[in-house]
Amino acid sequence: MARSERLLTLLQTLRRYRRPVSGAALAEETGVSLRTLYRDIASLQSQGAMIEGEAGIGYVLRPGFMLPPMMFSQDEIEALVLGSRWVARAAEPRLAAAGADAMAKIAAVLPDDMRREVDSATLLVGPRRKGEDKADLSAIRKAIRSERILEINYSDEHGAVSTRRVWPFALGYFEHVRVMIAWCELRTDFRHFRTDRIIDMAQQEVRYPRRRAVLLKEWRELDDYTRHA
Repeated sequence: MARSERLLTLLQTLRRYRRPVSGAALAEETGVSLRTLYRDIASLQSQGAMIEGEAGIGYVLRPGFMLPPMMFSQDEIEALVLGSRWVARAAEPRLAAAGADAMAKIAAVLPDDMRREVDSATLLVGPRRKGEDKADLSAIRKAIRSERILEINYSDEHGAVSTRRVWPFALGYFEHVRVMIAWCELRTDFRHFRTDRIIDMAQQEVRYPRRRAVLLKEWRELDDYTRHA
């Protein structure tokens, strides 16, 4: 087990105890020698972990301590790398660049052995999707964050164009298409709008009257997830 993963395991073990636990018990539970355990506790304390106690008495992690963000297991690192690579392939350029930047910031603060895991991750993502979006996905994400109404001109599968006022609250990234999920004022219901069929759009200054978290919850509870515009 890598040292960084061993330290994370020790922290997670300590979090399960509300009262001091002996070094011997911690060593047995984490699968290390008592000498190694004492060394690992000292290392965590030097890094800011609020571990109280001493050899012969026991150790306890002070309530409220949060795990450092650079402490990841190998599975978590692989998940982050895979997610970053998928975003770089499937998302629009601005979001793809943000994903790469975030992964670089995480890698910069990881211990050396964990940074090597990032560099050598073997989970790969297929080629970039074909086709281009007509809509500005960055603008859609901005409207979702600010809970603003969008007025769009939308073309259905037969080419018929309609003007809609919608309340966007989610954006779905699928293998071959991206979909804006919104409440449609015209249909008075939830609708799914393919972003490659949004001809143009304009964000309104007014916020829509309901919170996006509520809309998302109600949409998730629906049986029919395939409502077209």
